[in-house]
Amino acid sequence: MKNIKYTLMGCLGLLWVLWGCQEDDAEFGDIVAPTNLVVTADIVGQDDANPYGDGSGIVNFMAVADHALSYRFIIDGVENNTLSGNYEALFTDLGVNTYDVTVIAYGTGGASTLTSVSVEVFADYSPPQELLDKLIGDGNNVWRMKAESAGHFGLGPVGGTVVSEWYGAGAYEKVGVGMYDDRFMFNADGTFTHITNYTNDDPTTDTSGTIFGRGGLVTEIASGGTENGADVENVPYNDYTEEWTLIAPGGAETISLSGTAFISYYTGGNHRYEIFDRSVPNEITLKTTDGNGDFDWWFILTTEEEAEEESFTTIYDNLVWADEFDTNGAPNAANWTYDLGTGSNGWGNGEAQSYTDNAENVSVEDGFLKITAKEANGSYTSARLKSEGLFEFTYGRVEVRAKLPASIGTWPAIWMLGADYQTNTWPASGEIDIMEQKGQDKNTVLATVHHPAVSPGAGDSGSIALTSSTTEFHNYTVEWTPDEIIFLVDDTVFHTVENSADLPFEHDFFLILNVAMGGTLGGDIDPAFTEDSMEIDYVRVYQ
Repeated sequence: MKNIKYTLMGCLGLLWVLWGCQEDDAEFGDIVAPTNLVVTADIVGQDDANPYGDGSGIVNFMAVADHALSYRFIIDGVENNTLSGNYEALFTDLGVNTYDVTVIAYGTGGASTLTSVSVEVFADYSPPQELLDKLIGDGNNVWRMKAESAGHFGLGPVGGTVVSEWYGAGAYEKVGVGMYDDRFMFNADGTFTHITNYTNDDPTTDTSGTIFGRGGLVTEIASGGTENGADVENVPYNDYTEEWTLIAPGGAETISLSGTAFISYYTGGNHRYEIFDRSVPNEITLKTTDGNGDFDWWFILTTEEEAEEESFTTIYDNLVWADEFDTNGAPNAANWTYDLGTGSNGWGNGEAQSYTDNAENVSVEDGFLKITAKEANGSYTSARLKSEGLFEFTYGRVEVRAKLPASIGTWPAIWMLGADYQTNTWPASGEIDIMEQKGQDKNTVLATVHHPAVSPGAGDSGSIALTSSTTEFHNYTVEWTPDEIIFLVDDTVFHTVENSADLPFEHDFFLILNVAMGGTLGGDIDPAFTEDSMEIDYVRVYQ
């Protein structure tokens, strides 16, 4: 493949400052050509001892011209456009080499002015063979996002050293957005292949696909798709080929992609991915800084084929308690009691609702329990049922079949609380959230445990994409054993927590069903909200 790292070298201790030959000033109505085009080149690591740079091969160019609207840098026939005039170039031929760079400034009406600059740059990085072998393999290594692993995609602070420190996607959380069907190949000839939908290539190759990207940045390369918050999903984009090289700026092994090539989620920026960890067989962890300089984005890739989904087998099959909600009217008083009021502080989460036991907020109708949140004169009411003092248990399988409210700002929850919470203050009492859903994301559900090691303010959480959560009934299940707490949706395991005697999950808990409004997980409430319900078909407990 191509030489992997290069160092740019320039005149000793100096920045290249070149004045371009100016075209005659030209003004034809609204057509104005830029004037006074000046280009400077800052060779990274250049000093008296390293007149051609530090061996990284990186040069930061800055072009300035009067009346310029945009700039174009042409290096080895490759064109790179920038509005600001700033461009970070990578030169990768080993040793000291001279490069000619053409810079064009564009004004109104397409009028332009150009100049050329030469730089001498030193590149001395030669990547270790084991890294090349890992990326390329036997010539047909195919990399993919490790979607089945929690934290396979996420973000954190720029320069951070904790993988997905601020947010990490749960297993398969990004299903259907144009990410998991991508495949990547680092070819031995220095080309990088990105297949944007590998599932449509049988029996013949189909180059069409979709990608996933950051709003305001992915428009650099494509249009269309569906906006979802700060992301744009399923942007139409075809398979493509660019080039890849390995560099090591500051000693950090880094994959540099040419043009606008990217991995998994388009973030703009310099299209360089630091190899944070390559110690795990068949796996690499990468990070890159987005074009806005806001975050570092993290990716875990693997060459392993996705394992066949294992079927779940419960160890609990004896039904010990259930409510099938077969009798219309109020919920069965032998099974359920209520939390009432505002909890004096929004139930610890800044929630907006007041809980009641009124029929308008909680009732059984036609075989379903309905918990309804309502708005009246700017205030909100809802209901929170619990089995406290009526049914409490240790270990078992809880299965709840439910359909969730669709309104923005609703926070439905199916959960359990340690029965000793009044004397063993939360989170020491423990909490098991079988299902929660954020008020701003109705396409995902969460499962979480809270205990002193991760709370308050956090939890051991997992999530799964579920786009039909508000239109269809689904089974939300927890298998709680002395060794594990396993969370499932429709018999699919998506989060597992190791249980032990060190955690508060070996004593009695009781069940809670509620719909909150706003608060820490509900977020902003839709101003047009009037009412919405969580419907529950049944609650069953097996031991």
